Amino acid sequence: MLSSSELRIVSGSWTDLAVDAKPIREAVFIQEQQIALEDEWDAEDSVSIHFVAYLQDQPVATARLLRNNSIGRVAVLKSARGHKVGQRLMQFVMDTARTEGRQFVKLSSQVHAIGFYQALGFQLQGKEYLDCGIPHIDMYLQF
Repeated sequence: MLSSSELRIVSGSWTDLAVDAKPIREAVFIQEQQIALEDEWDAEDSVSIHFVAYLQDQPVATARLLRNNSIGRVAVLKSARGHKVGQRLMQFVMDTARTEGRQFVKLSSQVHAIGFYQALGFQLQGKEYLDCGIPHIDMYLQF
């Protein structure tokens, strides 16, 4: 497990964090998963709370929390996977939502990541569907 001195998570606006979040999303979604540029970038970035995880001061993971309680664009660089970075980032996002008084959070999980989110307490909701050609399913967590 990483110590808190090795992993630091910050939250802020897109204006504050885009410089670190954007390259992570480009690497994971656009390069690795072949998501089209026009599908990756949207108007939600400017109005969401963004999160970036830094491992030894290098940005390695990101996520965003939308006004409708959706957690999205969760991405961890390949080099940082397997070190519980994603789990710690998600916990931080969930804690932020709770602190803000939100009653629940939801997300659209890629099917291969269902177990990751279930381990954090999320439950499946609805049926599988395709988003950008990738199988997804909605998940929900009530506080």
